[in-house]
Amino acid sequence: MTTTPEARQLKDDVLARLAATANVAQFVSFDPSLRQRRARIRGLAADHQFESVWASAARLLNSAPSVNVRSFDSNTSKSREFIYGLGSSDDVTAQVSRLASLGLYTIVNETIDVSDGGISGVALGNLIEFAPGDTPRCVEKPGTASLPRELALRLLERVYSFRPDLDSHDVSERVEFSIHPLRRGIRHEHTIVWEKEHVGSIVSTGDISWPNRFSRFIGDKAFGLLVADVIGLPVPATTVISRSLPPFSFGEITGSSETWIRTCPVEQDPGRYTTRRGWLDPFLLLAREDPDGTKIASVLAQRGVHAEYSGSLIVENDGRTTVEGVSGYGDDFMLGRSVGVIPDRVKSSVLELYEAAKGVLGPVRFEWVNDHKRSWVVQLHKGATASLGKIIFPGEATKFARFEVKLGINALRELMQHLDRDEGIIVAGEVGITSHIGDLLRRARIPSRIEA
Repeated sequence: MTTTPEARQLKDDVLARLAATANVAQFVSFDPSLRQRRARIRGLAADHQFESVWASAARLLNSAPSVNVRSFDSNTSKSREFIYGLGSSDDVTAQVSRLASLGLYTIVNETIDVSDGGISGVALGNLIEFAPGDTPRCVEKPGTASLPRELALRLLERVYSFRPDLDSHDVSERVEFSIHPLRRGIRHEHTIVWEKEHVGSIVSTGDISWPNRFSRFIGDKAFGLLVADVIGLPVPATTVISRSLPPFSFGEITGSSETWIRTCPVEQDPGRYTTRRGWLDPFLLLAREDPDGTKIASVLAQRGVHAEYSGSLIVENDGRTTVEGVSGYGDDFMLGRSVGVIPDRVKSSVLELYEAAKGVLGPVRFEWVNDHKRSWVVQLHKGATASLGKIIFPGEATKFARFEVKLGINALRELMQHLDRDEGIIVAGEVGITSHIGDLLRRARIPSRIEA
């Protein structure tokens, strides 16, 4: 017995069924005879019948800047030709008519811009994976952010000021979705569901790591601090002024009314860009330090902490933790200009933060400030380092250049550019292995050690 196309679940049937429980992009569909099959358009009854393809396209274009036309064969229901971004009813009518003449079914749907500052991804079991500027198929590409479901929803809620509407979908379902700063779809909401299928009970876990595509989108420091915040670490109240998104805030009030301005590179670049106690115009700062808009993703305006001690923690390659710092503010320490002695009670407070972070993320390294009552996280990065004792980065070198700490981190960058391939660096002076000088040499993988 032959099954008719209408008896099968074609793509538009699946969309219509999905629209009963989720927000989907507005659409109208047609069979090869140009007879309308399905329609889901905001403000109209399900399967509202239009006079023509032209009339349906005109209604869609009233609420969307453009529409797409996708086609499929009734025998396989697999996608065929896809036409993106049509802006006139005449163009839509011409394309739908042409595809119908080839015996194809068509769906005309509102265009939802994947480059509007939102993200797309997949929710499956206890895991959500996502990336900006892409479709849900981003999960097939490298660099996709991957977080446990609840942590991902908390993080995205802090960034977009709404919780993605994924709680109503069961963990036994694989849900392809996108979220958008402007409301879209038949329900005029921020979360669009594109596909959903039941996959049964599944154990899905992800390794929270960065840099990833989303951390580059908002900036490395911003992402690390967001992760710290959503896992419950104390983070000073922070507002992110982003190139790609409206400002968003997270963190806790510190008791200080001072503001720190921190530039937030796309990826960690130790000590290169401005950190300033006190207000700076973030837009002038971006224009001055990154005029082409490719290196700094955002600027952080962060509440200060009444700093009794400040410093950094790393995990060395043998698993030991090293806590270093100075009394007062730690900007000089991080730039390698000073090193001090940290009381045991402060070290214990910092190590407690480490254990809390390690329980969720594994080994981490972070910058901290202690206000006598508690320690705060002001930067967080994933992973242990290659350092051990006074060895910043291990490796063989036929000769070593000598770098005096007092010359500053920019002088170190200059020296690194002129090293021979087999040359290492001896860092001379009192400097912490956890400072930006250490970070810079580790990231460059230059054999290096500290010599007091």
